[in-house]
Amino acid sequence: MHLALDGYTPEYEKLRDASFVEQFLNNFPASIGMTKITKPMVMTYHAPIQKDWGVTGVVIIAESHISIHTFPERNLVYLDVFSCMPFDADLVQRRLTEAFNLTRAVPYRMERGLEHYNEEYAQEAANARITQRA
Repeated sequence: MHLALDGYTPEYEKLRDASFVEQFLNNFPASIGMTKITKPMVMTYHAPIQKDWGVTGVVIIAESHISIHTFPERNLVYLDVFSCMPFDADLVQRRLTEAFNLTRAVPYRMERGLEHYNEEYAQEAANARITQRA
């Protein structure tokens, strides 16, 4: 599944704070049951159009990746959670909304992942999740 969330927030300080974005990317995967396999990579970008500067970050997870692009001067944040494994998109959307104090959000959900191509794989993945919970 791929959840893309376009959000508006009055939290200017969060959007401009590379340390906040890095800390968020460092902790968020575990909070939604995903496995971080790299440290987050975060950078501040200064665009030719001054209002388009922002912070961009990505963390690679065993399941795929999570990315963030902020535009502080526009009060916008774009968040992506892509996983080749199923996940609770409603939970993820709620946690993203809370973390960035989104007052408006437009979600885009796309079904993606290995289980869409192979029924045997889908059963293996389901069994693995059951085993991990036990």
